[in-house]
Amino acid sequence: MIDESNGYEGIAETYIKGRGQAVNGIGSSTVRAWARTFNSGSVVLDVGCGTGIPVTKILLDEGLTAYALDASPTMIEAFRRNFPSVPVSCESVERSPFFNRSFDGIIAVGLIFLLSEATQRALIPKMAAALNPGGRLLFTAPLYKVEWKDAMTEQLSVSLGAEQYRELISASGLSIVDEFDDEGENHYFNAIRQA
Repeated sequence: MIDESNGYEGIAETYIKGRGQAVNGIGSSTVRAWARTFNSGSVVLDVGCGTGIPVTKILLDEGLTAYALDASPTMIEAFRRNFPSVPVSCESVERSPFFNRSFDGIIAVGLIFLLSEATQRALIPKMAAALNPGGRLLFTAPLYKVEWKDAMTEQLSVSLGAEQYRELISASGLSIVDEFDDEGENHYFNAIRQA
């Protein structure tokens, strides 16, 4: 059986113990500020949700309606324990029917660069197409073009670099609102689909 979780199923228990309950960890204030730009009840998809903490929890705390997606069955089990009423799907981004829906926002923290270059190039337009007019996309990826082994999974991680991400965002019909780094130096791309 192919591991569609990019190695995270194999280290899921370790991840959950070490980082899966970090409610106020690195990036939480950034996600919270982004979530506060939406009207109450707005529908947001958390792509690569893991346990749902902190991102899905923040979305719910800010009065948003959350959907979630992750390819690790163990992470999804933990997610369902944490948020039993949130619609969540255990599947890869390549196969998820959630992208046939429309969302006011889509967030992908710590995921994009875990995917192959081809999958990244397919996913960004896919996420953009699933946004309502005026919908927003927030994702993290290193600023520079680089490849490395993920510290936890030892799987290859790939950053296309800011120039390529900007081109993909623009070609997908989105406009970049801004880019910034959080306190952990994670680089964020914040984009909007024009109304």
